[in-house]
Amino acid sequence: MTTGTEAADTLTDLVLAVFRLNGRFLEAADRLAAPAGLTAARWQVLGAVLREPKSVAEIGRDMGLARQSVQRLADILAEDGLAAYADNPAHRRAKLLSVTEAGWTAIRHIARRQHAWANSVSEGLDPRELKGALALLRVLALRVEQAES
Repeated sequence: MTTGTEAADTLTDLVLAVFRLNGRFLEAADRLAAPAGLTAARWQVLGAVLREPKSVAEIGRDMGLARQSVQRLADILAEDGLAAYADNPAHRRAKLLSVTEAGWTAIRHIARRQHAWANSVSEGLDPRELKGALALLRVLALRVEQAES
């Protein structure tokens, strides 16, 4: 039984397709990260601080993850020497997470494999269509965030 507009029904189908794609992406990420000793989740948290150190709360907001989950993963990354905590001048209790040299080594190892994977998966696809899909996903993410506030 259809109760929404055509756009709403299509959005629902898109959400279900994104859920399935997310599962496949996570499986692929686990395979790509495993040789570097990481999981998809640990790679995701480490990747969130490649450009600049961030607090656990910031990482959670940026990635759409629960702060507690990020804290657990960040602690593991720090214990494994792939990330480190530093004082946060803006907030005494919220330490900043950053990548260590060992973390960068793991990221470079994964990057080589990820680039080969991305080349294979994207072969024959129109880059303009991919950019259009990316733009649509960004708009939808913004609208979902706005609807929740």
